Amino acid sequence: MKKRFLSLALAAALLLALPLPAFAEVEVSDTAYYERFRGKNVSINVHNWGEYISDGSDEGMDVISEFEALTGIKVNYTTFATNEELYARLKSGGANYDVVIPSDYAIARMIHEGMLEELDFDNIPNIKNISESFLDPIYDPGGKYSVPYTWGTVGVIYNTQMVDEEDLGSWDLLWNEKYLGEILMFSNPRDAFAIALKRLGYSMNPTREEELRDATDSLKDQKLLVQAYVMDEIFDKMLGGEAAIAPYYAGDAITMMADNPDLSYFVPEEGTNRFVDAAVIPVGAKNKEAAEMFINFLLEPEVGAANAEYIGYSSPNDAALELMDPEVTGDPIAYPPDEVIEKTEFFIELSPEMSLAMDKMWTEVLSSDEAYSKWLIPIMMLVAVAASVSINLLRSWRKRRDREYADRPVKKG
Repeated sequence: MKKRFLSLALAAALLLALPLPAFAEVEVSDTAYYERFRGKNVSINVHNWGEYISDGSDEGMDVISEFEALTGIKVNYTTFATNEELYARLKSGGANYDVVIPSDYAIARMIHEGMLEELDFDNIPNIKNISESFLDPIYDPGGKYSVPYTWGTVGVIYNTQMVDEEDLGSWDLLWNEKYLGEILMFSNPRDAFAIALKRLGYSMNPTREEELRDATDSLKDQKLLVQAYVMDEIFDKMLGGEAAIAPYYAGDAITMMADNPDLSYFVPEEGTNRFVDAAVIPVGAKNKEAAEMFINFLLEPEVGAANAEYIGYSSPNDAALELMDPEVTGDPIAYPPDEVIEKTEFFIELSPEMSLAMDKMWTEVLSSDEAYSKWLIPIMMLVAVAASVSINLLRSWRKRRDREYADRPVKKG
């Protein structure tokens, strides 16, 4: 009896030492709705942009953990860096995702190519929280395949200690020779070409190869000035003062400005891209209903607010906006005034011919001989010094020669 008592006591002590089961703390619209998969050993694979969901690191909500605690569904969460990278993974057939969050033009392409499942909105009742202006988007007419997650604009982030104020205002800043080696550029073709096209007075959605050719020539001219073609690497480079200028997304600019007070941001006067990133379900997803539950969870007011505040991007969720700090929702970078919005363009799906031409010309840009090198400036300085020394030596030699010639006796005839 004593041994049995000791065993029970030991077991009780061990149980007390174990962590208690997690319970979600987020307030949701319908708790019973989220209980359907509990105890059924269900998991989903979610693929999203880097640093693009509230993870609790800023003492805010850990969205993935809250969803898992609420539903019992395991989330395998991975990230991608560009729409092109995501598209390639899905197109290859080697990836198995239940939820992905691409940008508008990529969604349009995926719909056209039959890569996405039509959503069952009976499983996404929180769609009611999304602003009506986002429900029938140009990239997904009728909104059958996608649910808006965030939106924003593209602009220029710059270091106020390294860039002169009189140079601001235009996309021309990214072509300013004064900042050779201090300029970063997008490493994906759609964003890079959009900037070059807009700077030249074209639409960001080209319809003629001549427009792309002009943009290609412009990007090749710029290449000599570019320190690096980047995406997420921009954070370390701009925060650390390793570069002075970069195009980037408004939400990330807000985050960087909060971490480095020397950074600032503007939307170029020529106009810019306005984008929407949205949740979609790829064809062949193994757990479509659970994936729709996850999308619905993203639309919960508390969750939407936590994500928007963590990411810094703008929210299309009216219910979430009501919970957010007015200083955030009143920030003109995150929620631009009408005069800025009027100059923006959404990306639309390009024709297959234009897409192919853009890809080929982007390869041409990247493989062109023009390229900034960190050794270029010191080499140029050495060449300049050597040239200066040579000129001075030549002048000295000429002066010596002239004196010697003048000192020679004059022969009389």
